[in-house]
Amino acid sequence: MRRSASASLALAVSLALAAPAALAQLAISSNDGKVTLVNGAAAMPEKIVPDTIAILDLGAGGKVVAEIEVPGSFMGPPSNVAISPDGKVALVTSAYKISPANPKTWVPDNRLSVIDLSVSPPKVVSTIECGAAPSGVSFNKAGTLALVANRSDGTVSVLKVNGSFVTRIGTVTVGAATSGPSHVAFTPDGRTALVTKDGTENAVSVLAIDGETVTYNKRDLFPGVRPYGLVITPDGRTAVVGLVGRGVGDNDAIASIDLTGKWPRVAEHLTVGQSPEAVSMSADGKWVAVSVINGSNKVKDWPWYAEKGKAVLVRVDGTKLTKVSEAPVGAWVQGSGFSGDGRKLYVQNILENRLQVLDIDANGQMRDGGSVPLKASPVGMRVHGAP
Repeated sequence: MRRSASASLALAVSLALAAPAALAQLAISSNDGKVTLVNGAAAMPEKIVPDTIAILDLGAGGKVVAEIEVPGSFMGPPSNVAISPDGKVALVTSAYKISPANPKTWVPDNRLSVIDLSVSPPKVVSTIECGAAPSGVSFNKAGTLALVANRSDGTVSVLKVNGSFVTRIGTVTVGAATSGPSHVAFTPDGRTALVTKDGTENAVSVLAIDGETVTYNKRDLFPGVRPYGLVITPDGRTAVVGLVGRGVGDNDAIASIDLTGKWPRVAEHLTVGQSPEAVSMSADGKWVAVSVINGSNKVKDWPWYAEKGKAVLVRVDGTKLTKVSEAPVGAWVQGSGFSGDGRKLYVQNILENRLQVLDIDANGQMRDGGSVPLKASPVGMRVHGAP
């Protein structure tokens, strides 16, 4: 019997989401349909398409098994997606939306979408109101709590998670409204979280967690100019933070944070290039990929303009960071994610509406391995099982 297209899609999604082996390869890309780049500035495109999420099976080379409409935004770090540890629920934030008063501009949004991944096709089951411009979002390892960095009001939203039933149970102020909370990540034991603040405070805040109670005790770290992206190793010993800088042509850095002592502290820095937009980590914690814009989002006569961005591969050994290789990627590069075995890196090329695939050999050298087309501009990514 000939199977219908809709039935085939449902089968593909159910197979990709059903088995634990497949779940380890599940990834989600959040895609913004209301942005482009004109003369070095973000702008509204002439043709606006719906925001989506693309659900990918990385075990099948990045095959898109479903793409559904879900609000998202390019503003903020490319970490606006979180996948629950059991792979059954995703959270996607929308930092900015089209202004009702002027459809050529954006205004802060406050929505977080809850997506049930256990059904075929996946669907949005609820929308949670967070603070202004919700950006980076993460689950704890138990999958019972999630935190959201609200970039435009200096707060972190606390979400209680019970399967696909998600409720906001608290709000923690971590700085002034201009402090710019960008991303938040839990340590593996769930007792601590780190929040990057890329605004006026240039700090990483430490949150204490006791059950469902989240507290900011005014403990901050100062790794450099505009802490933005953040990942924590699976053993909980090290964090790596991207310092996005001022975007004036300086070569910027990533920094390691030692989490083993009585208090976390900044340990080392590694220069990676202009504007490290995002950091992602392999499932084993040995590799970090840095999405470096490299001046590719500037006007062409800018002194440090480059036609392409780059992906930089960094080895993590405790707090020591060592650059291993780099590869050219699309202009104004966004997020990235590793395959489960760490042999492929998927990079979001925002202006090309595609994921670029980079193959990684045994020596950590990267080469082009094709691409995955998407319906809108990819602006945030998470891989299930990755830190």
